[in-house]
Amino acid sequence: MQIDHISFNDIAIFHEEEEYSIFHKLNFTRTFGGREWLRHYFSTPFSDITKITGTQNILKQLILHVDEWPEDITNGTILVMDRFLDYALDKIGNNPNAVDAIIYRIFHHADYTMARFSISHFSDFFRSIRKIADLLRDVPLPATFKIHLNRIDQLLKIEAFRQLSELHKEQTIPLSSNVYYAGQLRLIHKREVEELMDIYSRLDAWYSMAMAVKHYQLSFPVFVDQQMPMIEAEGLYHILLQNPVPYNLDITQENNFLFLTGANMAGKSTLIKSVGASVFLAHIGMGVPAQSMRLTLFDGLISNINVVDNIVKGESYFFNEVQRIKNTVEKISNGQKWLVLIDELFKGTNVQDAMRCSLAVIKGLLKVKTSLFVLSTHLYEIGEDLEEESSITFRHFETTVTEDTLSFSYQLKEGISKDRLGYFILKKEKVIELLDKL
Repeated sequence: MQIDHISFNDIAIFHEEEEYSIFHKLNFTRTFGGREWLRHYFSTPFSDITKITGTQNILKQLILHVDEWPEDITNGTILVMDRFLDYALDKIGNNPNAVDAIIYRIFHHADYTMARFSISHFSDFFRSIRKIADLLRDVPLPATFKIHLNRIDQLLKIEAFRQLSELHKEQTIPLSSNVYYAGQLRLIHKREVEELMDIYSRLDAWYSMAMAVKHYQLSFPVFVDQQMPMIEAEGLYHILLQNPVPYNLDITQENNFLFLTGANMAGKSTLIKSVGASVFLAHIGMGVPAQSMRLTLFDGLISNINVVDNIVKGESYFFNEVQRIKNTVEKISNGQKWLVLIDELFKGTNVQDAMRCSLAVIKGLLKVKTSLFVLSTHLYEIGEDLEEESSITFRHFETTVTEDTLSFSYQLKEGISKDRLGYFILKKEKVIELLDKL
């Protein structure tokens, strides 16, 4: 599925501030390498239902075993291993005996100390990765996963690897064995060690995804193989919210344009981002924050949410809004299935101009039947000009005013909202009172 960096940011897949990042919330990796592989999976959504369902099947099986996952491999373990593999170790013989080991410890004391400290961490690593292979050996997993388990079995046949994997935790390692293992790991089988470390990083990323699905009780979406796009969801919510209010959505070819209205803070942007994030997670094989979800495979996702101006280039906010819409139109005109998310069209110009521009854009987008659109606006007047369009579904978020108090239900309701609360909020926050005192 195609998605550009603007859309990645708009739906908060990645964010510099971790509390606003979906990636960070769903990251249960234990190592830096696992985190990087997880970032790779989150950066490359699939365009193939077979690959999506394959990942779903991996996660469904891992969920049954995550509580048995060994805990001895940590970032500390990997850091010690990395440092040792890059360490300029003085030469060691291929098969040192006890005398050779004593001589090595005396004349290469710093190197021996480094080796003795590191070998126990290598033992933790090999023992744990063997446990993972044993744990999953008879589990029905796709070939894309099994290939890594088979490779673990092959590499653990290397004598030094096998011996280290069979050591008990905290078991004392003789002096000569420390020297022998140091030579095997650093000088003879370094490439094989690095391959196993990379395999573990991949496993760590898959483990993280399975843990996230289990921890947050996400549900696996069902992909419908059909030409025309659709999204059906029950109990959909935004994964970053502490106490979310769920939505039910039904966006199909017949009603492929969801038109959202409501006051500021009523929940329009949250719904749009919820849809985008869930469709994205579905396309990397993850579970989604919903009771259930059915959707088609999308060729791309594009958003128009957090448009900014560009002072360096001298580009105004409105100009960049126009450029983003232009980019959107160019992409969705290729007949592929796109999910288009638009939050508050043309905020960078006056109301009358914004209404005229918005109406022109919406009527143009309605010609595209191969994509789904979710659009929010506070310009409810344009809804009156669109009420005869059969492919538009009108929904709104209701706001209740009781004396000086605003309350938001965050419930999605039919129709168009005509709430105008800007001046009310200005007055409630005593800005009018402060201005009167000037």
